Amino acid sequence: MKCAPFDYVRASSVEEVVKTLAEADGDGKILAGGQSLVPVLALRMARPSVLVDVNRIPGLGSVRPVDGAVEVGALTRHSRLAAQTHHPLLAETAKWIGHTAIRTRGTAGGSIAHADPAAELPVVAVATGATVSIAGSGGVRTVTADELFVSALVTSLDDDEMITGIRFPQPTRWGFAEFARRHGDFALVTAVVTEIDDAVRITVGGVGAVPVRAEAGERVLADGGTAREAAAAASAEIDPTADLHGSAPFRRAIAAEMIRRALAQAGIQ
Repeated sequence: MKCAPFDYVRASSVEEVVKTLAEADGDGKILAGGQSLVPVLALRMARPSVLVDVNRIPGLGSVRPVDGAVEVGALTRHSRLAAQTHHPLLAETAKWIGHTAIRTRGTAGGSIAHADPAAELPVVAVATGATVSIAGSGGVRTVTADELFVSALVTSLDDDEMITGIRFPQPTRWGFAEFARRHGDFALVTAVVTEIDDAVRITVGGVGAVPVRAEAGERVLADGGTAREAAAAASAEIDPTADLHGSAPFRRAIAAEMIRRALAQAGIQ
């Protein structure tokens, strides 16, 4: 199947993107890496009247440390995230995203905006308490990752808004574990453990519409419990959705093991 017809605009600035999206009145889409959008267009699951190519906008592909965090431009490719050394958790995460071709074209901003519950970067964004910079007709605003992700493939972005960057706080220690059927597939379950401001956070992806914090597991650790006890508590509190890839009990069992592995990588026994 081929894409439905659309107008193509190659934007040279964020302002031009916002203006074009506003004129499209909800019928425009941003094209960055295209790794999620193009298949959807090809299947005609989306039929925008205008496609705004943002790949030529300068200044949106940087990765730089700022005040205990790392700022990632929206057009930063996954391959660059994997190669950078400022944020080791981000580097490890990016290595698990798809295959080489996908990491070469896919962008950080695109992954966050697509809000796939099985994708890796949204889980890390919630796990680290990341903030997202957004430009729109109303000006520039910043939201937390928790505020951005509304449901599966749904965000709080308005139709005329564009993500310009993401700030990922630097955890003092971290762990990452993922389970997928095959290398490069979307994860069935991803677990990320981070220590931010002396508090350990357990975040799980692939078990609901958005990445979820396993707060019961976090309380077990705060009360002096072991990693195995925390993993058991965390997996008990999540409510996975069954699909063709696995039943709810299967995902809960996998989540417990991924959380235990992530805790072990973070040095929590």
